Amino acid sequence: MKIDKRKVAMVLSGGGARGAYEVGVLSYVLDTYAKRRGAAPRIDILCGTSVGAINACYLAAHLADASNGIRNLVNLWTGLALEGVLGFGARQVLSLPRVLLGGGAPEGVGIFDVRPMAALVEREIRWSAIARALRQGHLSALSVSATEVSSGRTVIFMQTGPDGSLPTHAPPRTIIRGAHIGPPHALASAAIPILFPAVPIGGELFMDGGMRQNTPIAPALRLGATHVFAIGLSREIHGIAGVPAEVKQPGAAFVLGKILNAFLLDHVQHDIEMLTRINALLDDGEQAFGAGFLPAVNRLATERGTPDYRHVETLYIRPSQDIGTLAAQHVRSGKLRGGAMLARRLLTLVDVGEAGEADLASYLLFDGTFARKLIELGRADAEARRHDVEAFFGSASEDAPPKPSQSGEWSIPPPVE
Repeated sequence: MKIDKRKVAMVLSGGGARGAYEVGVLSYVLDTYAKRRGAAPRIDILCGTSVGAINACYLAAHLADASNGIRNLVNLWTGLALEGVLGFGARQVLSLPRVLLGGGAPEGVGIFDVRPMAALVEREIRWSAIARALRQGHLSALSVSATEVSSGRTVIFMQTGPDGSLPTHAPPRTIIRGAHIGPPHALASAAIPILFPAVPIGGELFMDGGMRQNTPIAPALRLGATHVFAIGLSREIHGIAGVPAEVKQPGAAFVLGKILNAFLLDHVQHDIEMLTRINALLDDGEQAFGAGFLPAVNRLATERGTPDYRHVETLYIRPSQDIGTLAAQHVRSGKLRGGAMLARRLLTLVDVGEAGEADLASYLLFDGTFARKLIELGRADAEARRHDVEAFFGSASEDAPPKPSQSGEWSIPPPVE
């Protein structure tokens, strides 16, 4: 019997409320595109960071019926109201000194009360269904990335199926840890520093995995992915922005928004570029030196004690519009669903007057109306790349002929100590 070694990984980025965009892309792939091809495309590996971890866990629990699951996830996001996700009251005001100086209760504090979010995550994700999906073969592995507060290292929590095993090599400053993934892992991965409190797991505190690994491509590769579908949450910028006629000193909220962009959004392009260059190097090597090039290189990698190399097909979809600008427009419109008091406090916290952007607000606007806009944008962007989507999943199907350079394994050496 022929064993097909192709593994498709769906890699979901972090970015707070921006996560509605990736739900839109997933909606196109698992619903619209699935209807055209007669079935939802297979996903073998799900890797998520920050809000992408929450979306990945939800999807993992519904892979037995992915099309219906993604429709439910769309309904969940579009039904959100601010007060159902975040809280900000007298307790948070009194806790602000501890947010800045540290200390206090082991569970930590943040600018916002995330107990409503925790209740939402525990209630809406069928956590027992994740193990069932892995056991029944609908999924081979799920990974969630978080940052260990004490050391600053990335910890990748992985749960695999009965025939799976944990990778033996990890990226630099990274630990791979087997886990029965549950609400604490997803919430820890999504705990944006300062805004949300760190989450305790096994006696250690964890915060947003996007601090060091926002788009978790490396875990997907360690788990054997031959095809990587990555969704980013920042628009590509071309050229240099013009200098405004009147330059003003930016406010703290504006600067914090830009800092979060740098921490949480800007890693994926580098990862994709590195992967593309490695693919090109393998192709060029085989063209220049023949079919024996890759086996010879992998023999040296084996002697060195590092994983082998392989060609990995990639598809990367990112927003065609600036989500920070969309957030500013939405805040100014005043069309926030419910939570009038919270909305006013949120507007007091975030500055939407800088260059028409509201990057900080874009992380916090867990508002169904805003989520719908991002979902529609994600669907439209995926639809615009429909030929790429069809080619990607076509090459990932069992009927597609494998590329000669798809033997071996690709990784980012060296392993951690």
